[in-house]
Amino acid sequence: MTATMIKEFRLPDLGEGLTESEIVAWKVAVGDTVSLNQIIAEVETAKAVVELPSPFAGVVAALHEQPGTVVEVGKPIVSFEIEGDDGAGTDAAAPAKREPNLVGYGAVLEGSGRPARRARTFAAAPVSVSAAAPVAEPVEAPVIAPAPAARPVEAAPAGTALAERPRSTPPVRKLAKDLGVDLESVTGTGEHGLITREDVRNFVGGGSLPVPGEAGEAAGTQERPAGPARGDRETRTPIKGVRKFTAAAMVASAFTAPHVTEFLTLDVTPTMELLARLKAGRAFAGYKLTPLTLVAKAVLIALRNHPTLNARWDEANQEIVQFNYVNLGIAAATPRGLTVPNIKDADGMSLMDLSTALTELTETARAGRTSPEALSGGTISITNIGVFGIDAGTPILNPGEAAILALGAVRKMPWEYQDEVALRQVMTLSLSFDHRLVDGEQGSRFLQDLGAMLADPGMVLAMV
Repeated sequence: MTATMIKEFRLPDLGEGLTESEIVAWKVAVGDTVSLNQIIAEVETAKAVVELPSPFAGVVAALHEQPGTVVEVGKPIVSFEIEGDDGAGTDAAAPAKREPNLVGYGAVLEGSGRPARRARTFAAAPVSVSAAAPVAEPVEAPVIAPAPAARPVEAAPAGTALAERPRSTPPVRKLAKDLGVDLESVTGTGEHGLITREDVRNFVGGGSLPVPGEAGEAAGTQERPAGPARGDRETRTPIKGVRKFTAAAMVASAFTAPHVTEFLTLDVTPTMELLARLKAGRAFAGYKLTPLTLVAKAVLIALRNHPTLNARWDEANQEIVQFNYVNLGIAAATPRGLTVPNIKDADGMSLMDLSTALTELTETARAGRTSPEALSGGTISITNIGVFGIDAGTPILNPGEAAILALGAVRKMPWEYQDEVALRQVMTLSLSFDHRLVDGEQGSRFLQDLGAMLADPGMVLAMV
């Protein structure tokens, strides 16, 4: 005999000790039948936006949290109705099946057979409830408004209008916010009623919203929400997500590890000439090569002779942890803030592999899809401040790492070359390191060897 049962899915730890996450959007609605490991939601941790897979195969019985809500790890976020044994013939001594506690852990299907499907009720007319909350992608049936935590959401009687949030994408919601548009008042012309950018612009230009500088507004239109006025002297933004995590990590690093920063300005004309030849060669056709690619490769080679920069200070155990591999962190500026994803085992990669890994890392970070795994476990980092036209800086160590290298802008400057002054391509390297792990001599020699390879790429043969 089988019977249906309710299973709660509690928010898992999506990273190394993260305590909370924000529900960005639901990908399912109450009454949907889902399969094992089907993506059911997007959640934003302090590090990145990740997709949350379902740990069960069954029917969504309740969504306990609204999009935009910050939820503590361990709290129930969704309930499933699944088929299970009614208890007859079960072995009490049988070990319990595992449930996932990390994204990608891999759940075990508990029920057998096809899960029961709850009857779904279609709304007579959708009613908007929140203009600010992010929503899932459009689905065929209206999304039933989630109930408060720990209370299942029941299907409404036939013919009853169910509340539905305005359907739109994050860029459209941002545009609406910037223009002071309440999405509840906008009619979507996209697929399944999706609100588009044109809908928002047409709403503003069609007289439904008063244009700044005009007196009064059309009768019957909704009052424009209050926004930052021209005379406002300050704007307050909640500290959360990636910005909150980055701030805490940088403060902890700055006041825990004794930082030392050294600078080296050098002629990198030979490296830039090599880069141009590689780009023009057939072997690297289709690969994205930049100064960062060559510097990253040079760093990996230099670390072979200077392993102390690839280590960690373990205060709890009073040990120095020497890494025999390199997970190379690359600082990435994203719309959500600074992140430092890392390339696993970068020391074993060829220049082509490294180029591919850097391209994928950058694209994933800019899209806000970096996984928690990629943001943890780094051993040394590089930050490319030269792309912003900056020559040098004093980078703060990524927590748990012994060193970070900042690349300055490559500039054409008068430089001594073969006992004459010539126009050469010059770059400044800024190396910060943890003085508990790296002595001044060790940091200086690492920077010196790195500079020698960039000033004369032929030196790589002598360094390997």
